[in-house]
Amino acid sequence: MRLHNLSNVKGAVHRRKRVGCGEGGGHGKTSGRGGKGQTARSGGGIRIGFEGGQMPLFRKLPRRGFNNKNFKVYYETVNVGELSKLDDSVTEVNRETLVAAGLVRANDKPLKILGEGELSKALKITADKFSGSAKEKIEKAGGEAIAPEAPAEEAAAEKAPADEASE
Repeated sequence: MRLHNLSNVKGAVHRRKRVGCGEGGGHGKTSGRGGKGQTARSGGGIRIGFEGGQMPLFRKLPRRGFNNKNFKVYYETVNVGELSKLDDSVTEVNRETLVAAGLVRANDKPLKILGEGELSKALKITADKFSGSAKEKIEKAGGEAIAPEAPAEEAAAEKAPADEASE
C-alpha cells in the first residue's frame, strides 16, 4: 500500500455547505444564522468574554503578580555577515553608518551585533551590545568591538575599589 492508493472512509468527506441557495437546500433564507440581530449581520458577533453587559469575570478578578513585559528592552539587530556587505572604504561602523547602509532603522532602540555569518575585514564597531560569538568573530578578523558601559555599571566599578581600600 502506498500513499496514492489510500482513500477516505465512507462518510469522512462532506460536501461544502451551500448557504443562501433557496429553502429546498436546507440552508436558505437566513443561511443558518438564525433570526435578526448582531450575529446575523456580516462582520457581526460578540467578543470573547462578553457577558451581555454584566461585568465580565476577567474584570471582576483582581490583577496580581509581576510581569516583566513592561521592562523588556527591544534591540535593533545586525549580524556580522551583513557587515561584510558594507563598502571597503568603511573602517568604523556605528549606528549612523548602518542607517546610511539601510541595515537598521533610525530610531531610539539600542543596537546589538549578533554572530551569524562571517566577517573578513577588520572593522572598528561601536554598538550597545555584542553577542559572544559576534565579539569573537570581530576580534578574529582583526577588528575591535566597542560597547559603551552603562552609567550604573560605571558607578559599581568605581565603588568596588573604594570598598576594598577601606578594609
